[in-house]
Amino acid sequence: MNRSVSTKMGMKEGVRTLLVHAPKEAIADMDLPPLDIATRRGGQFEYIHLFIKTKQEFTEQFPKLKEHLAPTGKLWVSWPKNGQLNTDLSLTTIIHLGYDYDLVESTCLSINSTWSALKFTHPKRGKTYHNKYGKLPE
Repeated sequence: MNRSVSTKMGMKEGVRTLLVHAPKEAIADMDLPPLDIATRRGGQFEYIHLFIKTKQEFTEQFPKLKEHLAPTGKLWVSWPKNGQLNTDLSLTTIIHLGYDYDLVESTCLSINSTWSALKFTHPKRGKTYHNKYGKLPE
């Protein structure tokens, strides 16, 4: 039995959600359950999903979205695979950038033939993170 992308992402029905620059085909391929999708930023979210194509978009959007991430929330970042859509992003670049903003990565998956996704969360207190692609700020 094939699990949907949203199941692999740990999505639960009714979760307060913010989708940023999400292409319609990617949303369709994720097969999301019924969610409480916000139309603008405000308050905290358990699930935020940012779709970007460039480092510049990442640095403009990621810190603003982090401010709205609930303590137990997930901030997923999606970028085009294999240089598609003229991206300057890769998995290692995304990891490095996320760590620069004091979030840690855990799960990477494929949404479809164009988009990859990487999950970021707040670091757990007392846990040491070792990642050769990123380092948490001191």
